[in-house]
Amino acid sequence: MTLAANRLNGEAAALSPAKETIPSYSNEINKVKETVIARSPYEIAQEQFFYAADKLCLDDGLREILSVPQRELKVNFPVRLDDGRIKVLTGYRVHHNNARGPVKGGIRYHPNVSMDEVRALAMWMTWKCAVVNIPYGGAKGGVVIDATQYSQRELERLTRRFTTEISILIGPETDIPAPDVATNPQTMAWIMDTYSMHRGKGITGVVTGKPINTGGSLGRVEATGRGVSVSAREAAKTIDLPLAGTRVVVQGFGNVGSVSARLMHELGCKVVAVSDVYAGLYNPKGIDIPALLAYTRTTPNNTILGYPEAEAISNLEVLTLPCDILIPAALENQLTEQNANQVQARLIVEGANGPTAPEADHIFRDRGILLVPDILANAGGVTVSYFEWVQDRQAFFWTEEEINRKLVDVMANSFAQVYSISQREKTDMRTAAYLLAIGRVADATSIRGIYP
Repeated sequence: MTLAANRLNGEAAALSPAKETIPSYSNEINKVKETVIARSPYEIAQEQFFYAADKLCLDDGLREILSVPQRELKVNFPVRLDDGRIKVLTGYRVHHNNARGPVKGGIRYHPNVSMDEVRALAMWMTWKCAVVNIPYGGAKGGVVIDATQYSQRELERLTRRFTTEISILIGPETDIPAPDVATNPQTMAWIMDTYSMHRGKGITGVVTGKPINTGGSLGRVEATGRGVSVSAREAAKTIDLPLAGTRVVVQGFGNVGSVSARLMHELGCKVVAVSDVYAGLYNPKGIDIPALLAYTRTTPNNTILGYPEAEAISNLEVLTLPCDILIPAALENQLTEQNANQVQARLIVEGANGPTAPEADHIFRDRGILLVPDILANAGGVTVSYFEWVQDRQAFFWTEEEINRKLVDVMANSFAQVYSISQREKTDMRTAAYLLAIGRVADATSIRGIYP
């Protein structure tokens, strides 16, 4: 789904001022979510955890520890708008678990941010870091705003104030934020600068996803989408699906979705449909993704709306179109009990966090649809964030070729481990990923012991 205000399209787009806003399908999506989703993302995350915990025969003490966040912070803070008015905003930062290292997780700006959503995302981040075996725990944060309604100056002021409010938690050895929905490298530069000013020295390692000239890493912009494409490639091999000419649908054309679409196009796939918060596009003959990306750079908020070489459809319609590979790369709770039986893909690769409800998981499992879960498929972002953090702490930076090679190795090896577990245990890929991840976190918790 398109990121608001300054959706990333390379470093230059990330640093550009906010553009005018246009109507979107977000209300349609929210209404659907309200009517079909009875539980919060956190309840879903806990259900997924307990399902895997049962299979692991995890003891009651570890279940209690790992099923809840370690720390939760809610802040209400004032921001001065450009017209002189004062507006009080609400933000959150949650730490799920730090047994394996400092916590890591993005900061999103979105009207639907809530404590339960942030709790779920922090928990998923713990499992995501563990499944690719990087030494982090999970965290998440957000501010309840529609970023498209704020100027660049207002976004800077609210980011700096929010950073100050959560500075009691963040730090290069404790909690390292990163970009998420409607935040980008410029947002991370403001956070890093604010934190550094309070400490009296430059501390680049406090955030990742920064611009290159402030300690960012080459390859970070494309990392999540690249990880999705590697996961799709590896998964396609397991079901004997040749990529040449394979029909791909991508829901969400923000940073993750647009990069995923471009890389799948480069692998020889035929991307037949994409969508963002404003529109959906469908062309059964395939969409020229480089041409579409060039078009979005000319539109308000970098939207795909109005692209002439495809049929206009709604954001939600793309999920049930005829295709071989479906990549949901928007927000959570997009694939539900209501639409899962209509999905026509053979393979689903989750680019977004939590796009599939548990009921839909069961349906896909019964229908024999292979699903690569978010905690594996979209772990490319946090993997290269880890590379960035390591480079910052060493003050020694790697080439983009080296970073991409390391990322592909991590993603391919992690996929192989999860797939092997799924075959051995005769279970689906999500359960297999949870068995691997929760097992690693539980082992670290047990070995460390309970203080005091």
